This record gives sequence, structure tokens and C-alpha cells, in this order.
Amino acid sequence: MRPLTPLAALAALAALSTVTACGGADTDGDPKGTTNGKGTVTVRIPDPGNAGVLARGKKDGSLDKALAAVGAKVAWTGSAGPFAPAAQAMNADQLDIATGSITSGITSLSQSPGFAFFTATDPDPVGEGILVREGSDIASVRDLVGRKVAVNKGGTGEYLLLKALAQAGIPADKVERVYLRPDQTAAVFNAGQVDAWAVWSTYAVAEIGTGKARFVADGAAIRSDNYSLNAVRSGFAKEHPEIVKALYAYLHENSAKEKKDPAAYLNVFTDAGPTAVTGKARDVQIAFTGKGGTVDPIGPEDIARFETVARFYADQKVTPDRVDIAAHLLDVEKLS
Repeated sequence: MRPLTPLAALAALAALSTVTACGGADTDGDPKGTTNGKGTVTVRIPDPGNAGVLARGKKDGSLDKALAAVGAKVAWTGSAGPFAPAAQAMNADQLDIATGSITSGITSLSQSPGFAFFTATDPDPVGEGILVREGSDIASVRDLVGRKVAVNKGGTGEYLLLKALAQAGIPADKVERVYLRPDQTAAVFNAGQVDAWAVWSTYAVAEIGTGKARFVADGAAIRSDNYSLNAVRSGFAKEHPEIVKALYAYLHENSAKEKKDPAAYLNVFTDAGPTAVTGKARDVQIAFTGKGGTVDPIGPEDIARFETVARFYADQKVTPDRVDIAAHLLDVEKLS
């Protein structure tokens, strides 16, 4: 099993008002996630931006074709970004599908969840980790003692840092966590206001691509269990299991194609501007994706690793109690 390249999360899901404004209703005025007079179900998915499986599917019409076969169509809603606001949007019946990490998923599940996960992709061995600036005297995780490390609270960044410290036998309080939104961290990191940044490929690619940053420890070194998952609003999954299954099949097939030919899934709509990946950053992204994974069903071995993360988060006091992750998983192959 392998990780889906995040739905080209090049822009953050800035506010739930963006999601609400798009609403998911189609031109016939049918409510989101329901059928209209023509029997078409609208599936609300964050806009994928300029890269990834869904971006290509949006451009070439293949996603529309796959969903039309099960009586559905997409309403692109807001933009792909951090999972926490997307989880809130699903809970508020403003979004039907979203992508996130198991780490941010666990923290979101600790708060009256209205969603479940239906796919898993293996932790990224090379695209996530602890980033430092070139020229830094930080040569190992042990060198982080007494330093400031930027993390996103309760999500991938905080997990990666805590897991790296635990692996090295370093108490978590020996390193200062600086809580920042990932889309606000690059400027702080590059200005030297933090010593390191625990981050994933969406943001790491640009930094490594400048030649001015490197991983002091990547996902493989940290032994990360940080899976990428696709989530579905619980009510939608109950009402339209055939659509969830069709979406899984599309993601599974096309994520395998993306792994074989990563370049074809970059700069889908434009090769210029802020959403384009160019120069060395493009080479870095292609290499990361090629070593990444595909979207697969959630299996018993994955659940065991999810539960390890849930216990770790409870032990580290990131969540007040251990989240019962297994209660919020779907066997996509058995949906009907």
C-alpha cells in the first residue's frame, strides 16, 4: 500500500465559508449529496489544484466518466488543504470527500466525527521528515535538543517531531514546539526564527527544491506510521456506497499510473505561476512520487499501525484519550 500524493494541496482550505459558499448544489438546485430530478448525485470534493490524480481526472474528464457510471458527478468545493477544516466541513454536511493523514485524522476523530476513512496509503518514506536549512549545525535528531521546531498542532508535523524524538530517546520537553499553520511556516523557517520544520512533501518539495534545505531525518528514518487516508462523510457513505466504491477504484487505478509516470501528474493545468512545480523542485517531486504509494483498501496490518499512532498520541498527550480508530474505518471492498 502506498500514499496518494496529497490532492495537490498547494493552497490551504482557507475558511469553511469558502466551502459553504460553494455548497455542492448543482444547476438543477438539488441539495448536496442527494439526487436531483435526473437521478444524479453530487459529490462535493475539494478542488485538487494543479497536480495529482484528481487534477488530471478533472482536466481529462476521466473522473466525470467514472462517476457518471454510478449516477454521480463532482462539485469542486473550496480547495484541498489541511484535514482539520475539511473534517469540520464534513461534520457540518458541507463536504463529502477529503484527504488527510492518519495523524490529523486521529485528532479530528477525537471531536464528534461525522466521517469515516475508506482508503489507506503507506507512510511516505522520503517526502516527509524534519527539515533544516543547509548550513545548519543540526546533523541528527539529537541536535534538536534546546532548539525550536515548527509543527502543525495535532497533525503530521507534531507527530513526526514527537516520533523522531521518541526514536532517539529524547524527552519531548527537551525541544520547543512552535505551533504554526503549514502555509505560514516557510517564511518563519527561512528567516531563521525556528531551527527546523517537521513537514511533509506538500511543503517540503519547494524548500528542498531551492537547494537551501534538507531533511535531517526522513519518514523512513523516523519509522513513521503516518498513512495518507481518504475520508467520506458518514451520511454520504451510508446513502451512496456504490459511489464511494467507484471513487476508490478510480483513485486506486490512477494512483498506480501516477507512481509510474509522476511527471504526467504535475502542472496539470499550468506550468507557470505559484501553483506550478518547476526547476529542481519538479525533480524532487517526481522522485518523491516515484517512491510513494498507491491508494488501497484498509487492511488488518494498516489498522494495527493506525492503533499504534492512536496510542502514541494518547501517551504524548496530543489527545486526551486513545481514539478508537477502528470504529471509524470502512471496508471499501465490501461496500454495496
